[in-house]
Amino acid sequence: MRRHRFAARALSLCLALVGVALLARGVAASNAAVGLGEASRDPLSVPRWLYVATGGATIGASALLASFVTDRRFVLRIHRWRRTLPGRETAARAGVGLANALGLGLLALVVYRGFVGPAVPTVNLAVVVVFAGFRAGVTMFSYAVGNVWPALNPWRTVAARLPNGFVDYPERLARWPAVAGVLALVWVETTTGVTNRPSLLASAILVYSVLSVGGAVVVGVDAWFRNVDPVSVFFRFYGRVAPLSWEDGRLRAHLPGMRLVGGDGYEDGASDGESDGTGVDESAHLVTDVSDVAFAIALVWELTFSGFVTTVQGGGVVRALVGVGLPPLVVYAGLYLLGFAAFFGAYVLAARVAAARLQTYREASELAVRFAPPLLAIAAGYHLAHYFAFFLSLSPSLVAVLAAPLSTPANPVVLTLPAWVSALNIVFVLGGHLVAIWVAHSTAYRLFPSRLQAIRSQYPFVFVMMAYTAASLWLVSLPTATPPFLS
Repeated sequence: MRRHRFAARALSLCLALVGVALLARGVAASNAAVGLGEASRDPLSVPRWLYVATGGATIGASALLASFVTDRRFVLRIHRWRRTLPGRETAARAGVGLANALGLGLLALVVYRGFVGPAVPTVNLAVVVVFAGFRAGVTMFSYAVGNVWPALNPWRTVAARLPNGFVDYPERLARWPAVAGVLALVWVETTTGVTNRPSLLASAILVYSVLSVGGAVVVGVDAWFRNVDPVSVFFRFYGRVAPLSWEDGRLRAHLPGMRLVGGDGYEDGASDGESDGTGVDESAHLVTDVSDVAFAIALVWELTFSGFVTTVQGGGVVRALVGVGLPPLVVYAGLYLLGFAAFFGAYVLAARVAAARLQTYREASELAVRFAPPLLAIAAGYHLAHYFAFFLSLSPSLVAVLAAPLSTPANPVVLTLPAWVSALNIVFVLGGHLVAIWVAHSTAYRLFPSRLQAIRSQYPFVFVMMAYTAASLWLVSLPTATPPFLS
């Protein structure tokens, strides 16, 4: 009990330090999504050194906080807490059917309005629905409430009604195709202009639709959408952070982020009975191999990259490299791939350091897999910091295009947000990291019988999390700008 009281006081002190940082004076803090539009640029006065240092110190303090909570029964009770919500199976089936129809209708509208709608992105249904509606809104819903994409997914709806499964999916590929796919999608979003060229966006979606349905028909619906399709894996990973899930045909509530720890069983591979809404059970461990680790890191890195290239300082780096004779796309590709490699390498190094410091039979690869799920809580915090203001700014346009999908809004509205909204970026980033620290702590106590081993195993991973935090907080503290050389 005393340890728990000490932990609560330590957390209060950390939050107080964040408050001091927010009240100080300094540089402007803002952020925006790539290409389509920007959040409010009203300045939030925060000294950059205190802004970044406070975030790093808070995460370090949170790790110390977690190390004082050593009661295994208490830790287990936190991540096992759940409540079954009332509901009927018939209503659930009807809801899935409506979501199927909605997904198909939105796909048709997006393609149609992309080709025949207005060229102005903030009033074109295709651009607004894809980026404000799905890239921002549905993603936020996935980790804040629950994953509804399996029911909305129009390509799965079509493929499931066709003969499929003619070729067995090669298990050795794991989810590497999804890793390559999500990196490619972010690259297309960042560099090709699909965020402000509706016809190009519609063409890209048509190509993606053919590949997605065709691939699902060849290797099977379940294999394709669980291993290859980057959008489905994207939402499934984010959905594991959410407090709501389907288990054994029932809607259940959990503490946010606690399903990242895994199922109730301590044995490897135990099933937690969770369904993604399509009848497919998920295993106790969401991350099962190195490809899943790479996907989780890709979710963290793609937000860091998009945040970097939309800042004044990031644009300066790009211009400097182009100035020495490098083609712009080569510069962007180099920064993108080298940055991902650096993020992935830092995490792998942390796993090796943890394995080397501990007297354990568990190898570095196993530690890397088991400690990867907390990265999804970090990614959720990053995503919220990047897209919350963006979503609010474009929400009037989203409502307008959905209310009259076949016509152009006469008076499009893009909200200008007050300066204090930018302060929420800090809360979102640090909140995601605090959840990640607790998930790592709970995971460590499931892996190691010794309390000292459980505590020490977390330190290398916490150090990497602190580095990610400092980088993210630094980026959201910078003034935004349009990425150079990208039309």
